[in-house]
Amino acid sequence: MAHDFDPGYGAEPFRSLCGNCPDTTTYPAKDFRVEWGPIFHRGRLDGSARVLVLGQDPAAHEAICRRILVGVAGHRTQGFLAKLGIDTSYVMINTFLYSVYGQQGGEAHNNDAAIAAYRNQWLSALLQTQKIDVVVALGSLADHAWKLFLKSPGAASYASLPYAGIPHPTYPESASKNNPTTLAKLTQEMLAKWNAALTSLKPAIKHPDSNRPLLAYGNAFVPADLVEIPAADLPAGCPDWMRGAEAWADRTGANPATKRRTITVTVPLDAMP
Repeated sequence: MAHDFDPGYGAEPFRSLCGNCPDTTTYPAKDFRVEWGPIFHRGRLDGSARVLVLGQDPAAHEAICRRILVGVAGHRTQGFLAKLGIDTSYVMINTFLYSVYGQQGGEAHNNDAAIAAYRNQWLSALLQTQKIDVVVALGSLADHAWKLFLKSPGAASYASLPYAGIPHPTYPESASKNNPTTLAKLTQEMLAKWNAALTSLKPAIKHPDSNRPLLAYGNAFVPADLVEIPAADLPAGCPDWMRGAEAWADRTGANPATKRRTITVTVPLDAMP
């Protein structure tokens, strides 16, 4: 049985971008989990991407898979793309190459010139090598990153690309503070904004992977809105359950120092032989 997988970063310009990535001189350890390494992208680098997605920063699942937007946020994003008719023709990068440590870490580096310079190299490379029809930013940090890019030398021509800045997929959970009523309200508000973005972006995608009618979100996520990560998005050898919807990675520890350096990975029961 054949197994699909992401071939990695062997081709230029991505080989050099990975080889020359920033370290702690650009990403200070007090604000970023640099000990888990840089996590670069998810999706196509072969020239076939039609949608460019800009996310925020990698989390625990991403640290293990070495690809971004894999957990809950990834499945919700995958569902958003599916509603656009895009199943595989996309590429995703994050605002930050390393996982943010602490709630204020991202905001503190929102306008960091060195971080933006490297991120802009990725954006330029993707826009020059792919067939991007539309750009989507997940969250305010990603929205700001895209707008900063458009102000960089040589990027003004990309301002005409259809663009949508939408709430981050897990914004309702992070903002509701475990209040179920607030969670439901914020989810409904977020999905209304996602529906507006879908309506504006879908006509701009001239060559979707699937010509399917646009099915808007309701007031809450339903199972059909969550789409599994394709095998072609993860490195060779990743087990199928890493692409599933179950939470299998969590930062654990009795104190902040231990929790920072520990990720507990648990194989889902239904994946056991």
